[in-house]
Amino acid sequence: MELSLVVLLFAPIILTIVAIFALRPRSGGAKDLPPGSLGWPIMGETVEFLFGKPEKFVFDRMKKYSPDIFKTKILGEETAVICGPDGHKFLFSNEQKLFTAFRPHSMQKLFRSYQAAAPVQIARDAEAKILRSPGFLKPEALVRYLGKMDSITQQQMQKYWEGKDEVKAFLLAKTLTLTLACRFFLGTDDPERISRLVSNFDDITLGMHSIPVNFPGTIFYRANRAAAAIRKELREVIKEKKAAMATGAPMQDILSHMIVASDPSGKYMPEAEIADKIMGLLVAGYSTVATAMTFFMKYVGERPDIYAKILAEQSEVEAGKKPGEFLDWDDIQKMKYSWNVLYEVMRLTPPLQGTFREALTDFSYAGHTIPKGWKIYWTVSTTNKNPEYFPEPDKFDPSRYDDGNTFPPFTFVPFGGGPRMCPGKEYARLAILTFVHNVVKRFKWELIHPNEKIIGDMMPTPEKGLPIRLKRH
Repeated sequence: MELSLVVLLFAPIILTIVAIFALRPRSGGAKDLPPGSLGWPIMGETVEFLFGKPEKFVFDRMKKYSPDIFKTKILGEETAVICGPDGHKFLFSNEQKLFTAFRPHSMQKLFRSYQAAAPVQIARDAEAKILRSPGFLKPEALVRYLGKMDSITQQQMQKYWEGKDEVKAFLLAKTLTLTLACRFFLGTDDPERISRLVSNFDDITLGMHSIPVNFPGTIFYRANRAAAAIRKELREVIKEKKAAMATGAPMQDILSHMIVASDPSGKYMPEAEIADKIMGLLVAGYSTVATAMTFFMKYVGERPDIYAKILAEQSEVEAGKKPGEFLDWDDIQKMKYSWNVLYEVMRLTPPLQGTFREALTDFSYAGHTIPKGWKIYWTVSTTNKNPEYFPEPDKFDPSRYDDGNTFPPFTFVPFGGGPRMCPGKEYARLAILTFVHNVVKRFKWELIHPNEKIIGDMMPTPEKGLPIRLKRH
């Protein structure tokens, strides 16, 4: 292919990247910046970050520059990566004092269509407030939903798992978690509507941390189209919900709460805003939970000894139930070993690699200055595989979490911490343990491709979907 044709083909992408990143102001020569490199002009170190695995990206630079902090430029932003347990503590202790939440530009564009004319920087606090204010995710509220969660999980097992010799665990985990999330957030469990959304949510998940180039063939282009399709579907759901509420239907889901919520002036949330907020909540309640379920199947499928202990625990739970009786809160509290296994799953393969913050003011950490406006990248990976805290860090060992074993503070924080601790932590725990109970009491399984490659950047994904061979008890 001639050089001129190559230039013509890629010119729109190059020009868009330049427009997004090149004209952004650079920090004004601040002294005592952290060690590190801002990488190439325009792109910084974005390519290495996204396509060289974020975990490896961070570890390599911790070794090269500092185990406490280093600077880089990723996704168009000058960024400080604060590392280790002291870094975790510093970040969790200074939320809204030194920094606030920040979404990469790709995420802002995907989730904020209704505020296209608004300033670029918009935090995630609105979603967290919606979740916390009516108490939907408090344990006492989730207890009432647990029976429905168990019922949906059993229905999914009967429909997609039972009677099958082989299944793809990742696909079925995604179908289950999206069904649960739609039921919980939207109050709907229409299986056909939900199944249409799975591939769209996959595209959005990939596009959330991507170069925001809306050009055919790019990850962001596919994500943008997927977001539009989901937004359209959600607008229909909102109309149906409003019609049902007008007839006196009970309001028992987050969507209903959003529809009737108003600001101090009495103004209601526009439908487009509701759709985008719900889309964000569904993504949060979908991909990370499905990833944890999938890698549970992978790691436990490799360890018959661990499977046997989980089966013994879940069989004891089942023995205390009457026929047809659903799981309750007391049952979940008995699943201590199963949850320890999930802790180890999340340590070895974090469902979410990290999140971003923005500096509200200049501040100092570990002897270095981070200027106002810089971004801060937080990731669990700076401690999860450190042999100082986790001996033999690559070994899958749930006994690390046995009673009596302790870790130094802030070394293992799979759900974050401080004011911005994941508000869906308890929801995720119930969904995952309900899945574990139902899959273990029905099946033993083995991995069809034991050495299956794990791909993806911010969201780890089994390349072939984790096909497994099932055997009924």
